[in-house]
Amino acid sequence: MRDEILDPSNLVKNREILYRLMISQLMYDGLEKFAMELSMLVKADQCAPSERLLHVMIAGMQTLSDKDKTHSDDVLPGIDLEFEPEASALAPEPHSYETAYVTSHKQACRAGAFSYDGSLVATGSVDASIKILDVERMLAKSAPEDIEPGREQQGHPVIRTLYDHTDEVSYLEFHPKEHILASASRDGTVKLFDIAKPSVKKAHKVFTDCEPVLCLSFHPTGDYIAIGTEHNVLRVYDVHTTQCFVSAIPSQQHKAGVTCVKYSPTAKLYATGSYDGDIKVWDGISGRCINTIAEAHGGAAICSLEFTCNGKYLLSSGMDSLVYLWELCTSRPIQTYTGAGTTGKQEHQTEAVFNHTEDYVLFPDEATTSLCSWNSRNGCRLTLNSLGHNGPVRYITHSPNAPAFLTCSDDFRARFWYRRANNQ
Repeated sequence: MRDEILDPSNLVKNREILYRLMISQLMYDGLEKFAMELSMLVKADQCAPSERLLHVMIAGMQTLSDKDKTHSDDVLPGIDLEFEPEASALAPEPHSYETAYVTSHKQACRAGAFSYDGSLVATGSVDASIKILDVERMLAKSAPEDIEPGREQQGHPVIRTLYDHTDEVSYLEFHPKEHILASASRDGTVKLFDIAKPSVKKAHKVFTDCEPVLCLSFHPTGDYIAIGTEHNVLRVYDVHTTQCFVSAIPSQQHKAGVTCVKYSPTAKLYATGSYDGDIKVWDGISGRCINTIAEAHGGAAICSLEFTCNGKYLLSSGMDSLVYLWELCTSRPIQTYTGAGTTGKQEHQTEAVFNHTEDYVLFPDEATTSLCSWNSRNGCRLTLNSLGHNGPVRYITHSPNAPAFLTCSDDFRARFWYRRANNQ
């Protein structure tokens, strides 16, 4: 095959070259039948047998290996489908986690969050209460024999209980840099609590809306907060001045209430999901909608969104009981996680989340109250894990840096799960 002058920006031409290399390699390896089928599918020119693709692959892999050694410190953790991780490097599978602590509210528990350093969790309930719990104390309660000598008196895991809402607490999130907890409620408010103060009972800052608030997301700097309500227009507030910003182009907004919102780790983008079934991706600076994935879950309402650490992909779940991994540069689902939901449609909203290394995707099965989990890269479904709840699991969130997750259920309880090092 004659040498080609590659233009990295001309993807169409480069794909043609790739297909011809593939056809030549198949012919060289004696797989003429597959070579002919591929040639007809891509309408390629006549190709001669050649093993140039093999040599290009070897040279390319060697270059990547050398580059990885040089720039290993610059590689972001988490899932990247361009690279294959070592099997020994995978985190523990979710079915090996065990319940380490259970806390109860007076009504259904439907919101939860981990602090950014993984040291605290918060739970919120329909009874309008919020509990903040210390992770180290929960682990000490569940395994007293593991406590270091001299640290036996850890105290109660619940370190704060907040009563400042008048309706269901619908969403919780910790500030990324300060000891502040943000709570969204169906009473039409978002409240910020200074949890560094032991005596805190009331919020020190309140954002008031005329609609029930469903979700929120802090900008990675903590200076802004995006808020989704039963109204179709997303709000972005300046945390310091409480000034509100909305998109200046009405046609870019959703057609129904905003069910979920998430900032990417770099804050270059944020994404929203809605009852209208669409996923929208917004520019983090201008606030303009730059992409809409229409009917992302076949028209079913979007339940949750989560960016990967490298910002390349977006994980979504919907009321159709399916979970997708979207490649943002092409707006296509490159992995589908199936097998959850016996009826194919959920009655209640819940979340799909990554574990702390993004090796696995976790999703509560509403019908069986079990935890479905998959290998995030190949979509292989893993062992089911009973979550021990007596009602639907309405919220799940995973620790950002440890093998731990929190489940919140309509049975009034929140369960803290942890994978101890001696578990097999």
